[in-house]
Amino acid sequence: MSSRTSGKPPRSRAVAHRAVFFILILTFIHGAQPAGGSQEVCPHDPGQVYVPGGRFTFGSTRAERELAYTLDKQVTRPYGWYEQETRGQIEAGPFCIDQTPVTQREYERFVQVTQHRAPDISNDDYLSQGFLVHPYTSVQRYRWQQGSPPKSLAEHPVVLISVADAAAYCGWRGRTEGRRYRLPTELEWEKAARGTNGQFFPWGNEWDSTALNSEDRLGTTSPVGQFPRGESPYGVLDMAGNTFEWTATPWAAPTPLAPSKRSVLKGCSWDDRPGTCRAAMRHGRANKSRHILIGFRCVSETTNRQQKHPTEGPKNSKPQ
Repeated sequence: MSSRTSGKPPRSRAVAHRAVFFILILTFIHGAQPAGGSQEVCPHDPGQVYVPGGRFTFGSTRAERELAYTLDKQVTRPYGWYEQETRGQIEAGPFCIDQTPVTQREYERFVQVTQHRAPDISNDDYLSQGFLVHPYTSVQRYRWQQGSPPKSLAEHPVVLISVADAAAYCGWRGRTEGRRYRLPTELEWEKAARGTNGQFFPWGNEWDSTALNSEDRLGTTSPVGQFPRGESPYGVLDMAGNTFEWTATPWAAPTPLAPSKRSVLKGCSWDDRPGTCRAAMRHGRANKSRHILIGFRCVSETTNRQQKHPTEGPKNSKPQ
């Protein structure tokens, strides 16, 4: 007797019915996966994106570095800019990270409440930083007046802040939220920017000039989140272009007698070439630097537990 005439469903149909049932149960338990971006949310902060824990590929291969030099029209090759990008895999996460860089408007609230110094720098201090491409006249448009940023830049990334200024903001924000906020480590930042498989740019392996604010396209910073084509696999925006970003990772490993005076910068800015705008790219700048090309974003813990977090960069890896 056939299954049709016996009133019993065919075996394949029964299996399919059971599969659908279990999918529905799992969906009910865990929630449906959002279309694009992370599978979970950060309920304590809707402005942040969840990055799950697990292994990911960091750094670059020789082939990627060669591509970067080619994209830069060989300008960066004599300086060996990309030779610090050793390749490897490591665990990182889970954590929540700001979907966009901290804006001038958001930082203004911090300054008003805490009386922390406003983003600014004198001509002498600016010139003493020693890595200048833009003259001090270029700084004028970003300087705050009477404790407030220029109105036209309110939704742009805040700049002219040191790594200590950035860390202070994250700490203050955490106190207001009742949860630990801090600067991301270099590895956390890189995972949020490129996902787990080591893709070159936040959006993939092909250069796309329409996905970011770089190469002096606009000649200045732009409102955060203006380039959705540049979204990372987790849904994080502006991980390439607009501004470099401070991390909590020292450029050189500190010792008790010689604390590091430089920190790793990730990302690239509005005037950088394509090779610099890869997720693997790493800069080291003096902690006290305040520049029109440097901003930041915060991460927060996925629980309220106070944990120690590594600040070192990639190690025990061989160049490829």
